Amino acid sequence: MEIVLASGSPRRKEILSNIGVDFSVMTSDAEEVTDEKEPDKIVMDLSRKKASFVAEKLNGDFLIIGADTVVFADGIVLGKPKDKSDAFNMLKALSGRWHQVYTGVTVISLKQNKMVTEYEKTDVRIKNLSDEMIFSYIEKGEYIDKAGSYAIQGYGSLIVDKINGDYFNVVGLPISKLYDIFLKEFNISLL
Repeated sequence: MEIVLASGSPRRKEILSNIGVDFSVMTSDAEEVTDEKEPDKIVMDLSRKKASFVAEKLNGDFLIIGADTVVFADGIVLGKPKDKSDAFNMLKALSGRWHQVYTGVTVISLKQNKMVTEYEKTDVRIKNLSDEMIFSYIEKGEYIDKAGSYAIQGYGSLIVDKINGDYFNVVGLPISKLYDIFLKEFNISLL
């Protein structure tokens, strides 16, 4: 059985590598569009689409992992910023407040013809940020391709005040949840 990560995210690759998982990467080009409105349903739907896109291109004994992450604040889903101005507005809106990070995870076993999708939610509080702090953070370039315009594992660690929940979920792959799915649904231990 071969494990395939349906994501080009360096963060997701690093999380899997850090626990010694032998896997390959096949980036999903699935369109990231959904009719879902609730953050948990959005990330589950998009993770399914990403994993399914890759699954359609494979044949044999493969286990495919798809994931999608969004930030949810005040009833609004914040995805990846379009540009620096969009990143500034997102970080300004998150400043001094709690928000939630949702990641949907889908695992597909081609051999078993089985798909399992779940999600994880983590509460995150951003420090009170001055405009100058936000501009300085944006100039680091870390906001690019990050839901909510920050990366908790990099310079973003300097603007995050505290979290309640799974840190790795905020990075982009709730590895403990993935471990549970592998063990419970596919009888595979990552330990």
